[in-house]
Amino acid sequence: MTELHTRRSEFIAGIRDTFPLVIGAIPFGLIFGALAVNQGLSPAAALGFSLFVFAGSSQFIGAGLVAQGVSMALIIFTTFIVNVRHALYGATLAPYMKHLPQRWLLPLGFWLTDETFAVVITRYAKPDRSPFKHWYHLGSSVIMYLNWNLWTFIGLVAGQSIKPEDLTRLGLAFAMDVTFIGMIMGQLKSSPMVLAAIAAGLSAVVLYGMPNKLGLIVAVFIGIGVGLVSERLMGKDEPVTPTVESNIDGMPS
Repeated sequence: MTELHTRRSEFIAGIRDTFPLVIGAIPFGLIFGALAVNQGLSPAAALGFSLFVFAGSSQFIGAGLVAQGVSMALIIFTTFIVNVRHALYGATLAPYMKHLPQRWLLPLGFWLTDETFAVVITRYAKPDRSPFKHWYHLGSSVIMYLNWNLWTFIGLVAGQSIKPEDLTRLGLAFAMDVTFIGMIMGQLKSSPMVLAAIAAGLSAVVLYGMPNKLGLIVAVFIGIGVGLVSERLMGKDEPVTPTVESNIDGMPS
């Protein structure tokens, strides 16, 4: 019997399939809220990051740069570089979404995260002829957005009673470093990727002393350059070790 797809069934299925990733995002929302208020941001500014930016990795980096008094232009540029992969996500989803009007494309584009992309691209690629797959996309997006903002709020409320030195003692300040290491390790699936990561990491250490965290930006471009050159020299991607696909970093980005 052919399964009947409706707007409601697709929306609920999107929520259901994204729920395990929602659980994984909870600690990062808490950590962001707590860290943001302890870095000098007001509760409104911290919550505004989650409401209007909704990009976990960019939020952590942006909040840190704001706390250091870095210029707005550099903050925008840095967060743009961090999230430039979303252009690739958009290009991948475009064939499945090109028929949708702007009232759908704009919110779904804003809500796009690593987790939602991983879930919805699988749904879009299925051969059934459901005309409501974008409702599945909407369900995944909405549950991720609500979850992230809820736990950001809880984190910032709790963070106001935690002293900055307590964050270090409890290991919360280091948690994001571990998160980004885990995020990168899961993506090192070929020799060019490994070389790019090593080059970027070493460059970031060497250039650490540059003002306004510019060393990080330079390291990004060095890593990209090494990756491109090594990929050309080695030909097509050479697998390093098999990895299991999972959510990239447990938080929206």
